[in-house]
Amino acid sequence: MKIKNGFVLRDVAGSTVVVPLGADHTFKSMLKLNGTGKLLWEALTEGATEDALCALLVSEYEVDGDVAKKDVSLFLESLRRLGVLEE
Repeated sequence: MKIKNGFVLRDVAGSTVVVPLGADHTFKSMLKLNGTGKLLWEALTEGATEDALCALLVSEYEVDGDVAKKDVSLFLESLRRLGVLEE
């Protein structure tokens, strides 16, 4: 899966935000990401799988695999609701 074209990740005043470009997107405002969200977003711009995202969280944050799977699932569901993912 991958982030659709037309979304830009930026650091603004110490916060990481996603800005949709153009009028063709489901959401029209900025999306604020924490450090974990930024890490996952960047991996998704390269076309990461759900399993790869879980492995990334386990590696980066040394969390339990079940916790990583739950967190990735919640993050992906949020992005799906916003219409951000190509699957």
